[in-house]
This record gives sequence, structure tokens and C-alpha cells, in this order.
Amino acid sequence: MENSCKHIERMSRVVFIVVCALVIGILAWGAEPAFRTLAHPKTEDSYYNLLVKGFRVGQLNVNREAPPGLVRLTDPYDPALNAPYQMDVGDMSYYEGKLYLYFGVTPALVLFWPYAALTGHYLSEKAAVVIFFALGFLTMAGLLRVVWRRYFPEISIWVPAMGVFTLGLALGAIIVVSLWCDVYEVAASCGFAFSMLALAAIWGALHEPKRQILWLLLASLAYGLAIGSRPSLLFGATILLVPVVQAWREATEPSLRRRAVLAAAVGPIMLVGLGLMLYNARRFDNPLEFGWHYQLNGDCKQISTEQFSPRYFWVNLRYYFWEPMRWSSHFPFVKTVPPLSRPAGYIGMGESYGGIILSNYPLVWLVLAAPLAWRGRSREEVSVLRWFMTAAFVLFVTGAFTICLFQLANCRYGLDFLPALMLLVVIGIFGLERVLVSSPSWRRIVRLGWCLLLVYSIVISLLVSVQAHASANFLEGNFLVNQGRPKEAIKFFQKALTLESGSAGFHFGLASAYYQTKQPDEAILQCQKSLAIDPDNADAHNNLGKSLRQTGQVNEMITHFQRAVEIKPDFAAAHNNLGCVLFQTGRINEAITHFQRAVEIEPDYAEAHNNLGLSLFRAGRVNEAIAHFQRALEIRPDLAETYNPEVNNNLAWFLATDPDASKRNGALAVKLAEDACRKTHYQEPVIVGTLAAAYAKAGRFDEAIAAAQKAYALASPSGDQKLLERIQEHLASYRNHQPYRESPVPVPSNTTDIQRF
Repeated sequence: MENSCKHIERMSRVVFIVVCALVIGILAWGAEPAFRTLAHPKTEDSYYNLLVKGFRVGQLNVNREAPPGLVRLTDPYDPALNAPYQMDVGDMSYYEGKLYLYFGVTPALVLFWPYAALTGHYLSEKAAVVIFFALGFLTMAGLLRVVWRRYFPEISIWVPAMGVFTLGLALGAIIVVSLWCDVYEVAASCGFAFSMLALAAIWGALHEPKRQILWLLLASLAYGLAIGSRPSLLFGATILLVPVVQAWREATEPSLRRRAVLAAAVGPIMLVGLGLMLYNARRFDNPLEFGWHYQLNGDCKQISTEQFSPRYFWVNLRYYFWEPMRWSSHFPFVKTVPPLSRPAGYIGMGESYGGIILSNYPLVWLVLAAPLAWRGRSREEVSVLRWFMTAAFVLFVTGAFTICLFQLANCRYGLDFLPALMLLVVIGIFGLERVLVSSPSWRRIVRLGWCLLLVYSIVISLLVSVQAHASANFLEGNFLVNQGRPKEAIKFFQKALTLESGSAGFHFGLASAYYQTKQPDEAILQCQKSLAIDPDNADAHNNLGKSLRQTGQVNEMITHFQRAVEIKPDFAAAHNNLGCVLFQTGRINEAITHFQRAVEIEPDYAEAHNNLGLSLFRAGRVNEAIAHFQRALEIRPDLAETYNPEVNNNLAWFLATDPDASKRNGALAVKLAEDACRKTHYQEPVIVGTLAAAYAKAGRFDEAIAAAQKAYALASPSGDQKLLERIQEHLASYRNHQPYRESPVPVPSNTTDIQRF
């Protein structure tokens, strides 16, 4: 008998080790590195390592200077103004010229800093997430194992093993769905790890009365560190009072002992709390400010928002628990839920695949069976087990309630409450198995039911993981395209399509990369595949039109640009592109109509103003044309370099010599004329003569005289008397310090190139 028990114990350990290793291995394989590494590939430049660098040189701010442009902003917290700095310092906190982290300090203190000190290297955020997740998951697995061995020894080992596996995949999917092991996931996984360690220490305090004070000291310290990583876990600290209330209610301990138990429960966490308050006061002059209000956020101005509010509760409750799953007809069959309606002040929500109760993990309904765990037990057994399950329930409720009051929803926040809930779910399964042990038929029926729910949860976790990885590769490809690295982007788009070939967006992204690498045939093919899946995608029609341009298929281009503006009438870029093709095919009036529509939609659309100006020039509407040229150059002065010499010459002449003073602009005339002269190597007498007129308008008469003399010398060999007389007339004016006045003659030219992806 004794040998049999030892064999069962060894087998249970092996099974648990294998299951835990499998779960951690899946997460380590599936986790993606931080998105920021594409822009900052050095590990030492990750946010937590920048914080560690700051600590090592005696400062509380990160070891990175605030960008000078950010410092000069009138309101650095305005997303519209700080957008250029988001990739570099986005989601940091900015206060009095320095950059800080609002993310909890615990990961830096317990992992990143010690690792750097011991190894001389810096730890990646992906590795940190895997470490913290593994610590939290192993703690939960250990808790379930001791619960099983102590209270449910009659249950077969495969039941807790499957429970642990499901629990691990459910929690791991939260990290995977977040797409990246970034600074956010570091803080969330660290809070998860230390809250689970605190719960494990509470188990020890409830089950080992002689070492209760030591266990409570550890629980209090662990939960303090959890709050130091995730301040949203604050109210979960009430779990520390569960052993205290138990000791006081049962009144089995002397009064002094009970006070010691209370001191052990609240002492360490209070010291940690005071340390956090001092840390905050030294950084932000406010002990309760973690830096959230000063963050540089791309969505809203946090300094003036309400972080927690009852009006956010119902939309968050729906997001995390109730929203039904959406399905697609192609692998991996799951798709994200459309954004839910937002209450006032609500920032938004990350990608969701449905609420955990109705969609992802209906297994959690088995939490209702948790009270069966103490059915038919002795009063002493019931008391201790009930107190532990109460602590887990309080941890779930406080975490879920706090997160549902928050102004932002994201699946990674599920680590604040889902672990405790899943722990109770598995205990509920234990309770069902135990209660039905004497009813084999009912036990088989019920077991089939919860096994189906368990398998469903595992399958959903795996499908969501596949879809999330596809999305991760797609976003990486998009980032690289936007960074001007389309060749690198192609492999990420191809990986995304390998995982999910039926996504119109993924084909569309790959088409954009092919277009920028001048592979029109491949770009056309991917656009066509995108439109085969989603025929009403205006962007895909627009981009297919641009891809066709490289093959010279004009009629097809017009068809797709027209379809784009039919689907999306306010699509300024498509109107501009359609106008370009119409202009180049001689349909000037139609082109003018579309260019006008483009600038109506986007008044600061420089290319459309330029193209409208060229079309109006061709139509002989000179004054209107010049107004749009001037507006284009005000918005984008570099557009002058895209004009051919004739256009620059005519514009410069008009700006220098028009009788209407309101239309003259000497500085701009000089810029355009100089550019035209450079392009013609200062060998065209008419263009050099325009430069002379521009100099005169700008009051630079010595340069005007010199340029007019050069123009005369260049024109002399031609024997064109009218031109020579004209130049001499201009020269006389310049010598009298008088600019020349005359209107230009319009000359047709080409439109600005079709707008790129």
C-alpha cells in the first residue's frame, strides 16, 4: 500500500511537470517580441531597461532624454502634437522635461535590475514576460496539485492535469492575443505572478497555523509587489485579511497572537505602499500619482481624462464576459469583435474575440460547482478549504470590478482577475468528480459535459493564438512599409497569409509592399485576391488602380479609381488619382472636377492643389491655377522640385511680374526660377530672364541686372530681335530699381505622380 502511494505520488509529479513544461514551452514559442523592437532593436533600449539604466546612475526617470521637439511643444500631452514622438517615447510619462514610466516599478526591481547587475547584459521584455508568466502559472499549478492531493485524492490524476493544461492555455492566450511581449505585458504578467504567490502564501497561512505569521509576512510582501507592478490590483489586498478574519472568528488564539497575525498581514504591504508613495512623490510631486495623467498617449489627452468611472462598467463587463464570439468561414475561423459603443470619456478597447463566459471559456460556468468542494466534509476541513476559496473569489471579484471601471479595455487586463476565477473553476470540477464518485453513470455524463467544454476552451485558445500571430505578422509588415522598408515587410505579410489565407487585409498589405518594391504583377495579383474576398474595399480598388499604372492599363485604372470613389465618396486620394489619369488622357474638365473634390475633402492636400493648378492651367484658367499652385507650395514647399522647368518658369514669372500686387511673391518666385535654371543648367535665356525678374521683385537688383545680362548673352546667337529687345527693356527697368510687370502665358505640363500607398 505504501509503495503504491509513493508510485502515485511520483506519477503525479511527473504528469504535472510534463503538463507545466508543455504550457510554458507553448507560450515561449508563441510569444512575440515587443513591437518597438522593429524601431529600436537593441534590448537595452526597451522601456524597463531604460528605467534600470536610470536607477543605476541615481535617477528616477528613464535614461533617455526627452526629444527637443517634444520639449518645445506648447502642450506635449496633446496627441495631435506629440504624434511624431510616439514611436520613440510613446506611453512614457513626461513631467517637467523628463521621461518616466507609469508602469509599475516591481519588474525593474526584482528582475531587470538584478539580471543586469549579475550578468552585465540586459533582459528582453519577451524573456521577462515568459519568466513572470511561468512563475505565476507554476504557482497556480502547485496550488491545484496540493488542493487535489489534500482534499480530492480519490480523483484520477488526469483530471487535475487537464485542468492545469486548460488553465495554462487560457492564461497564455491572454498574452498571445495581446500580440506582443511589450512593456504592458511585463507589468501585467508580473502582477499576475506576485498575486498568485500571495495566494499560495495564504494557503500556507491557513493550513500551517504554527508558521502562520511567516506565511502572512510573505503573502503581504508578495501582494505589495503585485501592486507595485499593477496598481489596479490594490483592492485585491483584502485577501490578506482572510486568514486574519479566520483567526479572529474562531478565537482559538490568544489576543496577542491575533494582533501579531494582523500585523503580519498588513505590515509588509504598508511598507511597500509607503515606498511607492515616496517614489511617486519624488517623481511627480504627488504620492498618489503613478504617471498615468502625464503619459504621452496616441489616443487621447490623459491629463484631462477620468480614469475610473461607473459609466465604463457595463461596456467593460460586456467586453470581458458577455460579448458573443464572431466566426469566419476560413481558417482559423475566429475573428475579432467589432468595437462596442463607447460611453463618454471612454478611450477604447483592444482586440477581443468575445467574452470569456459566453464565447472563449464557457467552462467558467463550472465555478458554480465550486461549493460542492466542501460537501460531505468535516467541519474543520470545510472551514479551511472555504476560507481559501473565499480568498480566491475575493481576488477575482476585486480585480474584475476594478478593471470594469477603467477607461480602457484590453485582453491583457484579464490577468488581473481570470487566474483566480480559473482556479475556482478547476476546483469546481474537482467537486463534481468527488460528489459523483458513487454514481458512475451520472459521473460519466457530467464528465463528458465538462470535458467537451474543456476541449472547446483549448481549441478556442489555439485558434485565437493562430489568428493573433497572423495579425502580429501583418502589423509588423505594415510598420515596415510605413518605415520605407517594403522588402523586409514582404516576408511578414507572407507569414500572415500562411496562417490566415482568407484575409482581404493581409493580401492588401502584401500588395502595398510589392507596389513599393516595383513588382506590379505581384501587387496586382494580391489586390485582386483582396477584392475577391472583399469586393467593396475602396482602398483595394484604389491601390489596384495605382498598381495597374505601372503596366499602362489606363482603362482598368479608371474603372478601379471610379469604383473606389463610388464606394467611398469622401476618399480624397482616390479622387486625386482618378483626376491624374483623366488629365493624362486629355479629359481635363473631368480631371478638374475630381481634383476639386479632393481639396474640398482635404483642404491641406498639397498634391491635389498642385494637380488642380496644372489642370486649370491646361484649361486656360490662369488666375485660378496660380492660386492653387501657391496653396500647394505653402503646404509643401518641396513640391517645386517636382515641377518641370516650364512650369517653374511660368509660375515664377507670374509671381514676379503680375500687375496684381496680392498675387506677387518675390521669395517664392526666386525659389522657382532658380530651380528651373538649375534644371536647364542656366542655358535657357527665357528662364534666366525669369530669374532676373524674380530677383528684381525680391529687391535684389544687382543680381537681377547680372541675370538679365546673362540672358541677353545667351539669346544673342539666336538673332531673335523681339526677345533681345524684351530683355533690354527689362534690363532698363532693373537699372532704375524698378521690377517688371507683365502676366505670364500658360504652358501645359504633367500632374504630380499618383499618390503612393
